[in-house]
Amino acid sequence: MTSTADALAQVASDLRTVLAGDVLAGLSDAERAEVLRVFGEVARLVDAGVVETVATAAADFGHQFGCRGTNEFLQRALLTDAATASKIIRVSNAMHREISIVSGERLPAAWPQLREALLDGVIGVAGLLAATAPIDRAHTRIGVEERLLVDEHLARYARGCPASEEGSPGDDRSCDGDAADASETRQGPPATPEDLRHAAEYLTAVLDPDGAEPSDHAAQARRRLSVGRLRNGVHPVRGDFTPELVAQLQLIFDAFNNPKVGGAPASAVAFDGGEDVEGDPFNDDAQHRIDTRTSGQKRHDALAAALGIAARHDDMPRLGGAAPTLVVHVDAADLAQGTGWARLPGAEAAVPLSVARHTACTGAIQRVLFDEGRIIGITVTDRVFTVHQRRAIVARDRECLIPGCHVSASWCEIHHVTEHSRGGPTHTDNGVPLCWWHHRSLDTSGWEIRMFGGVPQIRGPAWWDPDRRWRTPRITLESLGLAAARTG
Repeated sequence: MTSTADALAQVASDLRTVLAGDVLAGLSDAERAEVLRVFGEVARLVDAGVVETVATAAADFGHQFGCRGTNEFLQRALLTDAATASKIIRVSNAMHREISIVSGERLPAAWPQLREALLDGVIGVAGLLAATAPIDRAHTRIGVEERLLVDEHLARYARGCPASEEGSPGDDRSCDGDAADASETRQGPPATPEDLRHAAEYLTAVLDPDGAEPSDHAAQARRRLSVGRLRNGVHPVRGDFTPELVAQLQLIFDAFNNPKVGGAPASAVAFDGGEDVEGDPFNDDAQHRIDTRTSGQKRHDALAAALGIAARHDDMPRLGGAAPTLVVHVDAADLAQGTGWARLPGAEAAVPLSVARHTACTGAIQRVLFDEGRIIGITVTDRVFTVHQRRAIVARDRECLIPGCHVSASWCEIHHVTEHSRGGPTHTDNGVPLCWWHHRSLDTSGWEIRMFGGVPQIRGPAWWDPDRRWRTPRITLESLGLAAARTG
């Protein structure tokens, strides 16, 4: 081997030999775990080699090869993306060592101990960024001596070594740089990037107790929310939220998506479903009670329900003299026939008629009559349940009417059992609470609702109830056969 490149080429050749055939596929579990550990070390050493190569290069290194800068060169040389190249450059800048104009020797890096851990293969690019980013954000308020103490502490933590006292190196010298012998003196496993991030944030808070205030001001300046253009039927939503907003959102998500919501149906509708109707002996969800939505879909639906509640709230600012209400434009003939499309003002594309029905069920219908472009008449049919009606329905049904869904009725939308367009009144005898998801999917889910003597009844899909019987979804005196005993 005559050069560094030749040595690395031999390493690449050895790796290709390992990857050839089915060598890795035939490993035992113990061997597989050890191989993954070694692959991790190799990956970190590769990170170290790339970072050290970039850190010791000139600032205009990329220009010499016809690139706009180092980032573009790294993308082409490493076949990586711009984001990964940027991370490598950030770490390289932190590991860079200036050259003394007096002696010509390289001076220590800003993070000397973490650099040694990098070169030992203990820590990679992800770990270095996690360890240094919190301190860098407060660099103007943390002195050099304090930063070097943090550097030593985090480097030892990365190696799994005990912390030194009063900032001085410990007696276990193998923890200070000899990776081969470090395992003999470790008191814990090496730290992951997430471990290093938590440790660095803790140390930053100790050294910079007043840093939260300026950091909050900077965060306030960066807050944003943007809605992208329609793509494949959905809008991408991007933004940077302040911690308190994220905390509030998380509380809303937890309230809607807590385990109780996905619990078993209430006892009044429990029944023996027998064998799975589809005949699948491996299906352990024979009654299809498990909510198949992903966590992201659940968060979407929780946010949709929360926005609906906020729009109905008395404290919501008025818009044109009324609560901010979603308006759907749809042709009356299309709505009657169940065909065609509806449109939302400001939306880029048409939406299914089911959206129009869902929106109209909880709002009001306003008919605008046109004659050759001129407005000749406006009529409004009020179909909004009053506050008193909502309270009564909430008190009667307590939760979303669908068995197994325990979303509180106070969070639900009120559904007209008999559609308003078919003569159904806006009355407590014709209203039931449905959560946003079950209200939106009622037409396709197979659930049916009817009112019997002012009491809601549910008939489930065939896979849920092969008998397709109407059932009272909540425990009542009548369902327990106690009404006569009480009146008697």
